[in-house]
This record gives sequence, C-alpha cells and structure tokens, in this order.
Amino acid sequence: MKAARLLPLLLTALPLAAQAQTQSATDPTGATAQGDVAVTIYNNGQSLVQDDRALAVTQGRNRIEFPDVSARIRPETVNLSGPGFTIVEQNFDYDLLSPDKLMDKAVGQEVTLLRTNPATGAETRERAKILAANGGIVLQIGARIEVLRDDGLPVRVIFDQVPPNLRARPTLSVMVDSARGGTVPARLSYLTPNLGWTADYVASFDAARGAMDMQGWVTLTNDTGTTFTNARTILVAGNPANGGGRTNWWQASGGAGSGAIDQAGTESGPRERLGDYCLYPLPQRTTIANAQQKQVSFLDVKGAPARATYEYVNGWLGSSAEPVSAASVLKFSTSKQGGLGDQLPAGTIRVYMRDARGDPQFIGENSIDHTPMGSSMALRTGDAFDVKVRPTVEQRTKKGGSRWETRMRYTLTNARPEAVTIDLAQQGLWGDTRVSAQSLEGRRVSADRIEWSVPVPANGTVDLDVTFDSRY
Repeated sequence: MKAARLLPLLLTALPLAAQAQTQSATDPTGATAQGDVAVTIYNNGQSLVQDDRALAVTQGRNRIEFPDVSARIRPETVNLSGPGFTIVEQNFDYDLLSPDKLMDKAVGQEVTLLRTNPATGAETRERAKILAANGGIVLQIGARIEVLRDDGLPVRVIFDQVPPNLRARPTLSVMVDSARGGTVPARLSYLTPNLGWTADYVASFDAARGAMDMQGWVTLTNDTGTTFTNARTILVAGNPANGGGRTNWWQASGGAGSGAIDQAGTESGPRERLGDYCLYPLPQRTTIANAQQKQVSFLDVKGAPARATYEYVNGWLGSSAEPVSAASVLKFSTSKQGGLGDQLPAGTIRVYMRDARGDPQFIGENSIDHTPMGSSMALRTGDAFDVKVRPTVEQRTKKGGSRWETRMRYTLTNARPEAVTIDLAQQGLWGDTRVSAQSLEGRRVSADRIEWSVPVPANGTVDLDVTFDSRY
C-alpha cells in the first residue's frame, strides 16, 4: 500500500500549536505576504520581480523570511536593499508542505494515532513512532510494529508540529545585520523563469474596402508556483542574453518570424524604450495568478489599408511535376501614415474574413518577428485554391566552360472570376547568373533572387518566359 493512498485518510487533524504555525505561513483567507510588487516580463520567459516590503528589525542580526516568492526563483540573483542593514546569508526553502512530505519528514518522530470505533463512535489515542514511509507507513506502537492499512476504518494522525524545514509556500530567508532597530522599507528583487508573455493579433480583413481592423492581445503565462498580486506590470519586447556566451556566426539563427517583413521600417514608434528593447507597460495593476493565462489588449486599430495578393517562389532553376498553389498573402504597413502606426512585438497574426452571410471566418495565420514602425508587411495566410503556377525547364544547354543557359517557362493560371496579380520569384541563382531574355520585365532584389509581378486575367492563363545565363 502506497503512502500517498493512505495520507488523505490520515492527515486530518493537527493540534492547535501546529495549526497556528501553519497559518502563520499561509493565510487561509488567501492574503499574500507580498508588498508593492512590480514585475518586468521578457519574451524569453524570464522576469524581474521587485517587491517592496516594510520590515521590522532589531539592532544586530535578524533572520527575515519572505514568503510568496517565486518557486522558480534564481537565488543567485536575489538582491535585498534597504537603509542601515547588510546581508549576511540567504536561504531558499522550496520543500513545500504536503501530506507526503509531512510524513516523510516525521520519520523517527512520535505522533498521536486517533482511532474511532465505527460502531460506538468511541475514540482511542495512542502514541506511535513513525519508522518508515516508503511505499507504506510503518509504525512502532509500544512493543509492536504495525503497518497502517487503507481498510476504510477511521484513523487520523496528529502531528505535534510542522517540521521547521517544510514550508506551506516558497520562502526566502535572509540573515541581515541591521545598524538600528525599527521598521525599515526594503526592496527584494530577483529573476525568475516560467513567467512570460506572447503577443497575438486578430486581423479582420475586408477585401472590398481594402482595409482591415487589427486587435493586439498580450497573453501572460505564470508557471512559477506563486501568484503576483496587484502587480505593476511592464512587458519587454526583446530577449536579453542569459549567460549563454558569444554565439558564433555558424550557430546564429533567425528570429521568431517567418519572413513577413518585406521591408523593415525606419520610423520611430511611440513606445517607451529601454536600451534596444521596447516597453509595453500595462495601463493598470493586475494580478497574475499561478497556473493561469491572462490576456490584456494593447493594440486596437480600425480601417488600416490592406490588400490581398499572391506569391510564388521557385526555389531553384528546375521544373515542377504539376501546378503548385500560389501563397495567399495579406499586405499592409505599420507606418504612422496609412498603416497601423505602431511597433509590433513578435507574435502570431490570425486573419478573418466575412463570408457571403456576413459571418467572420478564419482564413489563416502566421508569425511575425519584432517589427519596427513603418515596415511593409507581407503575411502569408495559406495556399490559394484556384491560383496556380507551374515552372518548367524548356531547355538547358552547356555553352562551354562553366557557362550554362537555361530557358524557363512559368505558366500561371487563374480560375477566379476577377483578375489577379501574382508576385513570382526565382530564387537559388547561385554563382554569376544573369537574365539574357524575359517576356516581362522583372527586378533583381538580391544576388540570388529575381521577382516579377505578373497580371493574370480572370479565368485566364499567362506564360512568363525567362532565359538565364549562368556561370559557375
């Protein structure tokens, strides 16, 4: 019989002294020992907690306890500041009170067994010594050894006190040397993981008006084991380094986005800055409960200009066995004039459109990286049903030495009742690759990429012919 199965039946009573000790550690009304709390939350799940409390100290050395700190606190980051005292040592007690832990810590100690006769209701008490709590509870009662059984009989275990190294909630204890006695203001600050935030966006796109409404939400997630009550909260868009050391160029990776920024903006946004980060303070204090997700609005824009278009990227100078769907793309700007007028922290944008009945329907989502104000955005929301592209190698000829000539034909089809424009890109132009002939003028956007904007009539087909001269 496992101890975990027995304990709910056993641990039902504590003497008054033990109850008083427990209540001093945790208020049954749900009150918190925290003071004036400020929380700064970063995108990487790390947060700075600053807790201002009034401390009663005597002159000389004092052991001060701080309950209601994060259960995931990084003790090496703790800083306690206040007038007239210095820190001697600190301890973080995270062995939390539970029936299992209470029984484990009581091994070798004496407890009182309270048994009730189910027929008469008479109660008997016996002193017992706990010998073991591994897979079951073994007791020594006088000269006999007894194993408690889960047989449905009413048995309670009464403990004389709660072990001093068990806490009802995570507690930081600090030994300070105070120059004087009295009540002094102090600030406790520390870093903790498992408290983070993400940004999510809901975009309602109206193709007929060429406009969209954008709502931005902050989602706070708290898995620290502690509730932060009535906290002043600041969100930081950015990922501060956490001691990982220098990243070599071959280890570097991109941001969280998926290429939604067509061109990065150069406008200075309205948000407060901290170094190279943007701050998003919540307008009101909020309680961030443990094991909770909380959403707060931070962006609400109506009627921002937007348009739908299509994109197709051919990854190399090769053919496709069959036509491939072009990507559905929503294009808009974050500029102050004619755009959203704000910086956008990294997150996910979910796009909705109204159907023929006027009901909003989900049409796709994608992620963005931290986006400066003034950026041109191209958000890929999915694959088009009836707009297709098929690249075909018409001829590939070696012209001598390291020179090759490739004639490509891109067949673009549109089964929609209105004309569309497809932004077609040929990528993977390694080496010295030039265009020697093309049926529609394109533009080179990088050493290995050329783009064409190809108009395709309603229910029509268009061929784009391009000849590439490559030298390797």
